[in-house]
Amino acid sequence: MQTLKNIWAIEDLRNKIVVTLALVLTYRFGNHIVLPGLDPNGIEAAQKAAKSTGLLGIFDMFAGGGFSQASILALGIMPYISASIFMQLMTILVPQLQKVQKEGESGRKKINQWTRYLTVIVTLFQAGAYVAYLNSPGYAEAILPAYKPFFWFSTVVTLTAGTLFVMWLGEKIQDKGLGNGTSIIIMVGILSRFPQSVIQEFSAKGERGGGGLLVFLIEIAILITIIMGLIILVQGVRKIPVNYAKQIIGNRQFGGARQFLPVKVNSAGVMPIIFAQAIMFLPTLVSFTNIDSAQGIVKIFNDHSNAWYMVIYAVMVIGFTFLYTALIFNPKQIAEDLKRNNGFIPGVKPGQPTADYIGSIMDKITLPGAIFLAFVGILPGFAQRLHVTQGFSTFFGGTSLLIMVGVILDTLQQIETHLLMRQYDGLMKGGRVQGRQTVSTTTI
Repeated sequence: MQTLKNIWAIEDLRNKIVVTLALVLTYRFGNHIVLPGLDPNGIEAAQKAAKSTGLLGIFDMFAGGGFSQASILALGIMPYISASIFMQLMTILVPQLQKVQKEGESGRKKINQWTRYLTVIVTLFQAGAYVAYLNSPGYAEAILPAYKPFFWFSTVVTLTAGTLFVMWLGEKIQDKGLGNGTSIIIMVGILSRFPQSVIQEFSAKGERGGGGLLVFLIEIAILITIIMGLIILVQGVRKIPVNYAKQIIGNRQFGGARQFLPVKVNSAGVMPIIFAQAIMFLPTLVSFTNIDSAQGIVKIFNDHSNAWYMVIYAVMVIGFTFLYTALIFNPKQIAEDLKRNNGFIPGVKPGQPTADYIGSIMDKITLPGAIFLAFVGILPGFAQRLHVTQGFSTFFGGTSLLIMVGVILDTLQQIETHLLMRQYDGLMKGGRVQGRQTVSTTTI
């Protein structure tokens, strides 16, 4: 209670929390406004009959349920996420964009503006596909007959405006609120499904009698254990000692301090899981409109609890972890920066030997991090095989849990920074909250 009083006593922090909550409530309110030309009662019936699995389930999860509810914010922040990931990869692969990125604040503004333009293009394509989905059996009956001639145009315009509005909310949370706005919007969308999933799981286990309640309590304990392990993965670092040479300028001595270069066990964050899921969803697109009739490899890739699916998925996560880490982590650049600042690793020569040393350490810690990340990714499949309801099983690992843990840690780290700056105690009596490493605005 004293910590909460300290948080509320800081006016700047209090204002940030209030603004963040107000913007988040605005986003959640928009998720319940149905698109023009649709009968809300018909949408509710179609939502109950629809199966939010595979690609549709992921979209619905990130949109906070707006996808299945056919709301004006049905596409949510996902088009912006897709555009941001694409621009991030292009800044790594295209030398011209690398030069723009190195221009400082002006370069960052240019890339952000190009990302917004790309978001509009991506949203238009996804909005057109979503209209086709609404014309499929189930949702098509909810379209008002008198509105059908205008439905395609109005829906595309409304969905595009809705995505841009959500993007604006994320930027306002980033500027005026607390934490990474895009990440918080995604986390809120995921968390909005958690209470309903817990109730469904409790009801399902309650039908089994007293033994079912015990199983439910065991599942909650396992979920807490997984979250604790995931916190270790997100915060785990390997500290490389770095010494800085002493410099005497006039009567003052500079440098000579010993510091550490933190190398994260999971530098790639949630990106390998997102990339792997995107690739694994491609076969399901073959039978996008009729998943039930899918056979062979399409059926395997649509069943997250299938053994072959989990094996292929785990291998892809490990591969993408090494690939993405190699793209974002440049040992040679770090070695050059250390040399330029008169820093060196004890026992290692500056220059290329330092780059090789940092690269070897990175390879050693990336492998266990990738294996653990792959294990987290396939945990929902194991949960489904153990008869956990599909909605609740998604919180046992995968993208949803990793995003929630990362965003909450990042937000708590910012709150603790505000407390320590004003000489209050931190959030915990022992230890510090180490925020995750932010790779880009998509961190999701």
